[in-house]
Amino acid sequence: MQAAQDRFTRFAPLLAQLFPELAATQGRIESALLPVPAMQEALGQPLARGRLWVKADHSLPVAGSIKARGGFHEVLELTERLAVQHGPLLNGADYRSLASPAARAMLGRHQVAVGSTGNLGLAIGVLAAALGFRTVVHMSVDAKAWKKERLRSSGVEVVEHPGDYEQAVATGRQRAQADPLCHFVDDERSLSLFVGYSAAALHLREQLATQGVVVDAEHPLLVYLPCGVGGAPSGIAWGLYQLFGEHVHCFFAEPVQSPCFLAQMLAPAGSHPSVYDHGLSNRTEADGLAVPRASLLAAQAMRAVVAGIFTVQDRTLFEHLAMAHATEGLRLEPSAAAGFSGPLEIAMGAPALACPGANHVVWSTGGLLVPDAQFQRFLQRAK
Repeated sequence: MQAAQDRFTRFAPLLAQLFPELAATQGRIESALLPVPAMQEALGQPLARGRLWVKADHSLPVAGSIKARGGFHEVLELTERLAVQHGPLLNGADYRSLASPAARAMLGRHQVAVGSTGNLGLAIGVLAAALGFRTVVHMSVDAKAWKKERLRSSGVEVVEHPGDYEQAVATGRQRAQADPLCHFVDDERSLSLFVGYSAAALHLREQLATQGVVVDAEHPLLVYLPCGVGGAPSGIAWGLYQLFGEHVHCFFAEPVQSPCFLAQMLAPAGSHPSVYDHGLSNRTEADGLAVPRASLLAAQAMRAVVAGIFTVQDRTLFEHLAMAHATEGLRLEPSAAAGFSGPLEIAMGAPALACPGANHVVWSTGGLLVPDAQFQRFLQRAK
């Protein structure tokens, strides 16, 4: 986890050079921890059950989603490895040398590929292309048109598949194996993605301390994370568990038609079920969460960590999306609103945790790059 954070720090000057929107933060990609009292009131959650916060990854620059964490980390780790192999291209500790024509020519001989329903593809595609890699994103049928268009405008090859997320990943993985110069970012199996997400815990600890938030037995930290294949929420939950131990309680939120992580955690040892096995459709407006089968790597890591899982109807996603916009001015996509049901679920299912000293952190996962017209359609759907 610390190594991942150190890698982000080493690359910050280069990222600030590649992306003007990172100049103000000197290349640091982070999000705010926001108190949301108006949203808490609108949700009907009294302070007697604790205080509500939003970890605003929906506003992460460049990628516009939580996928900037794990996705960027894996691309940066690959870049660093190739640069070390081609020694002279990395000029000492100044990673801005990786923007030189010679470095870009070397990286351009390599391909980065990924399978995605949208946001991971955006994160991988935008950064890899900016560094000079040949970049291919395999998109499932769930992916939104505007995400495909944004990738193509960044010089990324988008391969569209008629099947779901699992099929897009399988096809991308198979094609990558045939090219020795292709690195496939495997959302189902990647340790690099996992530890990239985990580094978020270090900054959240700083933010909580700055806000004067104590985490202990009388002040439990409850974190609600939207969950698709499981890599991002599991990485973050694992990182938080390293820092706060038994005083942090991480809950995953999944669509009612795509609860792949719930299915995996309830399954007998050695099995790898799909939501289709339970007669579910895997259809949801939360495109990033439309996954039929969970990551086994993530599930194994969460056995002794995740506190619980709850499911959310699509209509609730839109209601909470509109509520967050009306009360706090937040611009979320549907999947990013999944966590707002968490405090109510806790009040009903684990009331001892919903105490006055509790701090509830809803992790909002995407929305910054949603086009205005699309966001207005979200609000109209909510109405």
